[in-house]
Amino acid sequence: MTVAVVLFTSDLRVHDHPPLRAALRAADEVVPLFVLDPAVHAAGFDAPNRRAFLADCLSDLDASLRRRGGLLVLRTGPVAREVVQVTTECRADEVHMAAGVTRFAHRREELLRKQLATSGVQLVVHDAVVTAVAPGSVVPAGSDHFAVFTPYFRRWSDVPLRAPEAAPRQVPVPNDLHSEPLPGRGTGPSVSPGLRAGGESEGRRRLTSWSRGNLAAYEDRHDDLAGDATSRLSPYLHFGALSPVEVVQRARARGGPGAEAFVRQLCWRDFHYQVMAARPQSSVRDYRTRDDDWRSEEEAAEEIAAWKEGRTGYPMVDAAMRQLTYEGWMHNRARLLVASFLTKTLYIDWRIGARHFLDLLVDGDVVNNQLNWQWVAGTGTDTRPHRVLNPVIQGKRFDPQGAYVRRWVPELQEVAARSIHEPWRLPEFERTRLDYPEPLISLADGLARFRHARSRG
Repeated sequence: MTVAVVLFTSDLRVHDHPPLRAALRAADEVVPLFVLDPAVHAAGFDAPNRRAFLADCLSDLDASLRRRGGLLVLRTGPVAREVVQVTTECRADEVHMAAGVTRFAHRREELLRKQLATSGVQLVVHDAVVTAVAPGSVVPAGSDHFAVFTPYFRRWSDVPLRAPEAAPRQVPVPNDLHSEPLPGRGTGPSVSPGLRAGGESEGRRRLTSWSRGNLAAYEDRHDDLAGDATSRLSPYLHFGALSPVEVVQRARARGGPGAEAFVRQLCWRDFHYQVMAARPQSSVRDYRTRDDDWRSEEEAAEEIAAWKEGRTGYPMVDAAMRQLTYEGWMHNRARLLVASFLTKTLYIDWRIGARHFLDLLVDGDVVNNQLNWQWVAGTGTDTRPHRVLNPVIQGKRFDPQGAYVRRWVPELQEVAARSIHEPWRLPEFERTRLDYPEPLISLADGLARFRHARSRG
């Protein structure tokens, strides 16, 4: 009997899973394996919300494999050591895994390949599993990556995607496989109380339901904060509970302006991966420096705390930050707004905001998180690096009746729509009844400080 190991990483699903399918074709039996790596915790990637969502994903993946006659084998320890140990136990000839897209993942693959080679075991790495189009497969003439989104999107749109693969009917596994107990979801103050359930089954249910009811209107409604009409699929894509290839293909099959707008947003994910693959230092350093002399954590400690807690005095900013704390998720329009406020109105280093997002976001992804923050801060790929988003104007445009603000800032529940985005303009006797803070800084002063700082750079 021949045996192959399938190492699951950021691809926690059975539908459209090329490594699993390849292993089943190559061997009589397969070992579906996931390794809880202490290095993930040491690197600061193991945030409570993502740990809880991961537990859901692993439980659901194990259930899916058991329905097919298999199971998920769980081990804890350094990935290379644990994979080699499993291949020795089951006498496997091959290990199949999805290609990584981060510096951390690439180092893991290199070490794994080296250690498996000493045992005569082949490592087979599969592209386009965690992305729709593999980083580096679409490049402009004379460069190793696209630095501007629109030309990348045009080329990306012309790339023929592979056909999604159905989930296997059977997953035969060797007898007597040792597996550690799967982790529990966990609760407590460190996990956001409104965190949604994870797992492939929930992701596929959400994809089907949302596509039927909201995809057609996506172009018109994706910035409607109160309507909450976005797909909310980002956590499932982050953990690979959904295949990006399949999501793109299903959207394109429906067609229409809504589907086109949604696919464009999915392309941003691949765009950032190809940027980070070419410039891995962008996870901690400016992609394009503006020579900013950002205000430090010590200098701006009170303002940073107010921003994190949702008490800046700007209702749109505060609503978004409170949503993040409660749900471990935030609407994309709101992410842009709060990032602009921190970096350009308060003039605080984008890395401080990016770290806070990674501490809470269930879809916290080093690549997209860091590069989205840089895009807003003007140190990334934005072609208008000095743009500043005004939270009052943004609120009036994307939450005109104030429903989103009232949902998350109950202090303003009784404020009329005409005043909800500028409560400081209310008469003093009304303001004192609100128990809501005055603005940290006037928008005019913040804009002047930012422009002055950038002009010096």
